[in-house]
Amino acid sequence: MKSKLRLVVAVAAFFMCPFVVQAQVDLGIKAGLSIPNLTSGNSSNPINSGYSSRLGLDAGVHAEFHLTKRFSIQPELRYSSQGGKKDKGQAFPPTPEMAAGFQAQGQPVPQYVYADYKSVAKFNYLMIPVLAKYHFGFSPKWDLYVAAGPFVSFLLNGKQEMSGTSPIFLDTDHKQPLTPPQDFNQTQDIKSELKKANWGIDGHIGLAYHLNSRSAIFVEGGGNYGFVKIQKNKANGENNTGAGVVVLGYSYRICDKKK
Repeated sequence: MKSKLRLVVAVAAFFMCPFVVQAQVDLGIKAGLSIPNLTSGNSSNPINSGYSSRLGLDAGVHAEFHLTKRFSIQPELRYSSQGGKKDKGQAFPPTPEMAAGFQAQGQPVPQYVYADYKSVAKFNYLMIPVLAKYHFGFSPKWDLYVAAGPFVSFLLNGKQEMSGTSPIFLDTDHKQPLTPPQDFNQTQDIKSELKKANWGIDGHIGLAYHLNSRSAIFVEGGGNYGFVKIQKNKANGENNTGAGVVVLGYSYRICDKKK
């Protein structure tokens, strides 16, 4: 991961350095809410579908290179929360012990069994977007802008948090119990089951208020979507990451354009 990060930084520096001596440069910091979810697309099955959004942190720093009055390039370094949650109606493959029980009774082993418990998938990434940014600049104090561009991201951690008790059922309607209530309270580290890197598209619309000639506060709303199917093993389906993001931030101009 460190070697990949060095490569990304080196490539970004190669392309950005020619602009630094000519452009206005702002540094910024921002933090806020990530509202991620997992989408299953055509690979939908009872295990990888049915997720709803969870809440997490999105925070980062950026450098904005103003190439013209309206147009700038903004590379960022962000902590991005991804994942999703299911409140109940979980499906999972039978354990080896359960499969042996079905076989001992001469019954076919079902593909899935079911239970009612809460499950939250939490994946956190180091995200590196490079955004093209257009400023509408409708007044000296206020600036409305849009930004969009590609990102690469690297997995920091991944876990599945489960909570609740429930019998295990044979059917999706939960009318055929196989076991008495089971304790599902546990946290599983699933980082090794996920791909280490992702890439996709990121974008937002923002509104900035200039406190003076150098500093500004801003609010942004947007989102991101990863194009990589995150599971290494396709047996349980494939999911894409994505999140809606709302952040507040502050920027400061460290370099004025040379005349």
